[in-house]
Amino acid sequence: MPASKKITSALISVFDKTGLESIIQKLNELGVVLYSTGGTADFINKMGVNVTDISELTGYPPVFHGRVKTLHPAIFGGILYRRDNPSDLEQAKEFNICSIDLVVVDLYPFVETLKKTIEEAELIEKIDIGGISLIRAAAKNYNDVVIVPSKEYYSDLLELLQTGETTAEQRRLFATRAFEVSSHYDSQIFSWMNSNNHVEATKISLHNGSELRYGENPAQKARFYGNMDEYLTKLNGKELSYNNLQDIGGALDLLAEFDNNSCVIVKHTNACGVASATTAAEAWTKALSCDPVSAFGGIVAFNCKLDEATCIKLSEFFFEVLIAPDFDEAGLAQLASKKNRIIVRLNKTPRATSMVKQLSFGFLWQETDTIIENPQQWTLKAGSAPSAKIVDDMLFGMKVVKHLKSNAIVLVKDQMLIGSGTGQTNRVDAVIQSIEKAEKFGFATTGSILCSDAFFPFSDSVEIAFNAGIKAIIEPGGSIRDEDTIKYCSDNNVTLLFTGNRHFKH
Repeated sequence: MPASKKITSALISVFDKTGLESIIQKLNELGVVLYSTGGTADFINKMGVNVTDISELTGYPPVFHGRVKTLHPAIFGGILYRRDNPSDLEQAKEFNICSIDLVVVDLYPFVETLKKTIEEAELIEKIDIGGISLIRAAAKNYNDVVIVPSKEYYSDLLELLQTGETTAEQRRLFATRAFEVSSHYDSQIFSWMNSNNHVEATKISLHNGSELRYGENPAQKARFYGNMDEYLTKLNGKELSYNNLQDIGGALDLLAEFDNNSCVIVKHTNACGVASATTAAEAWTKALSCDPVSAFGGIVAFNCKLDEATCIKLSEFFFEVLIAPDFDEAGLAQLASKKNRIIVRLNKTPRATSMVKQLSFGFLWQETDTIIENPQQWTLKAGSAPSAKIVDDMLFGMKVVKHLKSNAIVLVKDQMLIGSGTGQTNRVDAVIQSIEKAEKFGFATTGSILCSDAFFPFSDSVEIAFNAGIKAIIEPGGSIRDEDTIKYCSDNNVTLLFTGNRHFKH
């Protein structure tokens, strides 16, 4: 493979002209012959630079309202013929095919259009055909051709053009970038067209990741992929870490379950404090009281604006990250007085519809647990019918328990979490842990509501709950020994409801 090649001709066909002017100027200085299409050719002409419209090469004007411009052997032959292949050279000469050494493309903005409209006709017209074909052709023949597949790489091209020559290593790098751009583009189109999941395939394209300090531990490399700015704006503090982002994801998923004036505190993706109240300050006080030890150094998230008084209260506590949709100006200044304290504005609440988990031997895909519990669909199995207040607390508890690692149990009283058993390998231990944690932080379990993410395989768990003064239990049901649990609750006048919905989380 030759060490370097000189660029003598270039085909430029881009949607977004931003930053293109300096490229054109440099190519013109180098005496590179320019070919172009439609609006790009007009742009170059207005700069006073000579350019040949590709219709002069193909003998055809753009047809079908511009759908077909570059798809012609005169264009693709000029890109694809192998300069070191005698047969290719002979055919290029026979058919008067001009060589094209550089291809610069910026594709139709399909993803950007998808963010603005759901109109299928408009989206279809933003599916690039000629551009994506040019990218693939030039990338395939990287031995002879340089491909610039996106405006993101204009600055890299300018650096390359300082000499007007390219090495094989440089051309291969650009070709690799080109296939990344084209595959990402196609995956977005597929995901849109397969929104009904009729085709049993999942395409995940992670594009433009940002490097993080490290992963879960300092020895692990890590990157973040996604459009964080759409959802979060960092107002103060150090850079978000891998663990911060995991916890933020867990906090926002849980927060999305609640109405205004709610606070969630998360540690290692598990909630250690959750409360809804009439004010943000009250929600914070209640949420913190659940487990102030675990809350230390955790993620605190609100779904309401924080006034100055609440900000002052929060500033007295050590947390890793604070998230809210808005902040009182003076209160924010108080919070930001510590330079490393991470403060984030929630621009909008993210809502995932599916999730993928990587295993050492494959991948798992599933829809997210989007079930919203409806009391009208619950079944009373034992005890007296719950009051409206108890039903409200049950709803609150089921929102929380679905976001805790299984086996999970929560105790709820007055729209706040007072105890939780999380990630236990059996449900008895989860019940015991929830009671012990509630009592540890001064809560009386008598009169509280117990919510379970899955059924009780035996009646031993409800017996432990009853002995702790719990008189209302809600669970999915579904055990082959449900009747044992129902009988125990009936015999002891414990209200027992089945939801019919399991909420495992692993």
